[in-house]
Amino acid sequence: MIKEFNINFTKKEISLIYQKVKDYPWDSVANLENWDHGTNKGYLKELCNYWVKDFDWGKHELELNKFSNFTTNVDGEEIHFIKEKGSSSNSAPLLLMHGWPGSVVEFLDIIEKLAHPEKFGGDKKNSFDVIVPSLPGFGFSSKPSKPLGPRKMAGMFNKLMTENLEYKNYIAQGGDWGATIANWIGYDHSNFCKAIHINCLTMRHPDGPQSVEEKDWQIRFDKDQIMQDGYRTQQATKPQTLSYGMMDSPVGVAAWIIEKMHAWSDLKDNKIEGVYSKDKLLANIMVYILTKTFDTATWIYYGRREEGGRFFPKNFKKIEIPTAAAIFPAEMSEWPPRSYVERIFNIKQWTEMSAGGHFAALEKPDLLVNDIRKFLRSLRYDPYDERGGQSNL
Repeated sequence: MIKEFNINFTKKEISLIYQKVKDYPWDSVANLENWDHGTNKGYLKELCNYWVKDFDWGKHELELNKFSNFTTNVDGEEIHFIKEKGSSSNSAPLLLMHGWPGSVVEFLDIIEKLAHPEKFGGDKKNSFDVIVPSLPGFGFSSKPSKPLGPRKMAGMFNKLMTENLEYKNYIAQGGDWGATIANWIGYDHSNFCKAIHINCLTMRHPDGPQSVEEKDWQIRFDKDQIMQDGYRTQQATKPQTLSYGMMDSPVGVAAWIIEKMHAWSDLKDNKIEGVYSKDKLLANIMVYILTKTFDTATWIYYGRREEGGRFFPKNFKKIEIPTAAAIFPAEMSEWPPRSYVERIFNIKQWTEMSAGGHFAALEKPDLLVNDIRKFLRSLRYDPYDERGGQSNL
């Protein structure tokens, strides 16, 4: 069953968060102002002052609710999703997936562009039915009783699309964990998913690098991860210990997330607000705090480790459905050489972007949208192929 869903937090819930931000003991935190040590205290304090004086969560709640929001049960979990039907009668179903530390907020500025291209100078024949779920344990979806990994989530989202929404086939897109889930959808559910578009590569071929170029990349990647791996190791091994502190500290959650928004984005002069407004940063942070899902959102790292980590199985067979790779220059980690990627996927589109980083939908929405549209046109995709008709939602 699919139920309509409305996001509606009370003034009391919001004021309790603001009070904790106001009461934060800033004098107890050392004055290390270099981002190299973690989130910059001066900037975080400035953001928190704005949070309690000027930030209006209600505006962002309205922005979320202007789309049709729903929940539905998949494998015992209540999955929240936004659905925007495309302008065309045969719009291609597009599953659009966020990662960590993101949320559906990432996509609010591109949903209409994908669903209604004619409103933005495009052609409605290139429209999508856009489905944007909150990952299990994230945001407005329910909290699982134990960690779930991306392969399990891939199966759940395939059921969401084919059983609950009754699509016979669809396209999947994602960055971060969304890309990982898309990889597993392409690997396990290619009879339903007809193509994937990814703007991040986290999975690895079980045979490892082969050429000199690929081996050099692996060395650079391993070196780069030395200073990045702390959060990932904690969340993949002892996430619950981290949660006790975070669940009672909005400022702690903000610091944990802002560090990644800063480190993984295409910044000029080291200024985060050259890319994101305070409002956009805080709207995403508030989703974690208001829904009380900081803890269960970290569990996906633990779940991936239980599923075998970032490597595909030893008996891996190449993912043959058409795949598009969108490479943004400030991605959190360097993409492998194309030769490596082509041993995993059937690459049909390879785009090296001029700017942008890990949070592509927020940083460079038009570059991402245009690349997805271009991919759709190249596929000559027919959503009615082997279908009994459109979803009746």
